[in-house]
Amino acid sequence: MSEGIAGSGLAGWKSRRRRANVDGGRMHRHVVKVTPEEEAQLVMVAERHHVTVARLLIESALSEAGETPSERRSQFVELSNLARLVGTVANNVNQVARHANSTSEIPADAAASVAHAKSVIYRVDRLLAEMSGR
Repeated sequence: MSEGIAGSGLAGWKSRRRRANVDGGRMHRHVVKVTPEEEAQLVMVAERHHVTVARLLIESALSEAGETPSERRSQFVELSNLARLVGTVANNVNQVARHANSTSEIPADAAASVAHAKSVIYRVDRLLAEMSGR
């Protein structure tokens, strides 16, 4: 069974809610009873990770490192978004520097570009802290 980024390919890593089928099917079934409050929490967490409650329970229970494949996928998506933002920020700062070097004037939008760069750096720092468990 290959799914998500942990498998052999990235096909479907963005939106796969259910686990991939396996040859011969799944032969065992477990029933778990929960209170309405627990059900609400499970549904909320499953929705946040874009998976079913059953998949959430299985991944959580079988995860050795304390993080599920869905959580790693979410982190991968966030890192992909941040990589794109870093490229955009680098381009903006480069344009500001080029203008300042050629005209000896600092453009009016320089402060906004620097503020945006700082916010992206803070997002990267927060994500890395989350990934390291701090």
